[in-house]
Amino acid sequence: MIEWREAGWRERVRELGSAAAAGSAPVTYGLMALCCAVFLISPLSGFHRSPGGADALLAAQAGYFERWGVIPSELLDGSAHAALTPLTALFVHGSWLHLLGNMLFLYVFGAMAEERMGRTEFALFYVVCGYVALVAYAVAHADSDQTLVGASGAISAVLGAFLYLFPRARVTSLFPFLFFLPLRFPAWIVLVFWFVLQWLAARSAGSGPGVAYLAHVAGFAAGFLYAWARYRGTRVKSPATATEGESQP
Repeated sequence: MIEWREAGWRERVRELGSAAAAGSAPVTYGLMALCCAVFLISPLSGFHRSPGGADALLAAQAGYFERWGVIPSELLDGSAHAALTPLTALFVHGSWLHLLGNMLFLYVFGAMAEERMGRTEFALFYVVCGYVALVAYAVAHADSDQTLVGASGAISAVLGAFLYLFPRARVTSLFPFLFFLPLRFPAWIVLVFWFVLQWLAARSAGSGPGVAYLAHVAGFAAGFLYAWARYRGTRVKSPATATEGESQP
């Protein structure tokens, strides 16, 4: 294992960044491709017309969510199908905006995290943390019958791990209160700001589910804690330009 404090951190960060840019993060790009493919063949994409009209399409969409998404009240009943839904829900998205927003964050932060962890570990990390995030949300809303879908919990875990592994890498971000100007910030500023927003939103969301802010918080915390436990003493601590892309906290 490379000790970042002893090895040439600048050279190693450049290697990770260039490797990610060259497309050597197959798990990240495979996850993105799978999420996009699942959405395109779903009744949510808008490419499938129902012979029964709008009502039939809405019924098909509702049935699709119920089959593949997490329903908190059913998950805690312990059925085999319900126990698998946190896995299937990671690849289901409710709209084009939902899908593209998640894929943007995964693209910006996933490739370097994968390069650092390795392909197999990153894949397991993504799935397990995503599962944990969705279960945490279900436990907090145990009486809810509203379906939960999306990769947000798993991607939040990637953000948490990235914050620990590359705290001073710089990313291009668009902040609404700065008129959406593309500005370069250290990753830790962007990610801590994002986490605080999710935490405040989760606290004010009330008892009923809406946007799964709590799943975001749980995923982020799980990812950060995993990286802290697994890579203590091996992260990059010095400033570096490590990744490119745009993110919207």
